[in-house]
Amino acid sequence: MTMSADEANGARPKLQRRLASMLGLTASPVFALMACHAAASPRIAAICSSAPVWLPIDEMAAMYLLMSLFHLPPWLRAAPSTRHKETSDEYHDN
Repeated sequence: MTMSADEANGARPKLQRRLASMLGLTASPVFALMACHAAASPRIAAICSSAPVWLPIDEMAAMYLLMSLFHLPPWLRAAPSTRHKETSDEYHDN
């Protein structure tokens, strides 16, 4: 069975939206993993800096951590919707 052009065009935006939302959910964990990797990797001494190190992480780990926090809103939007579904199911079971 073949799909008409209208059906194919209607399915494509749905797929694109779904892929875009999945991509939004993958950014924060990936940046968190990159921050962990950057923090665990050995440090290279800065040539022109004589300032003492006051953070246990370097600049790259801090940047990845901030990027992870910046990309956290899709997870925050997804969390209340699942919690609402669980509580509404409890009321319907009784």
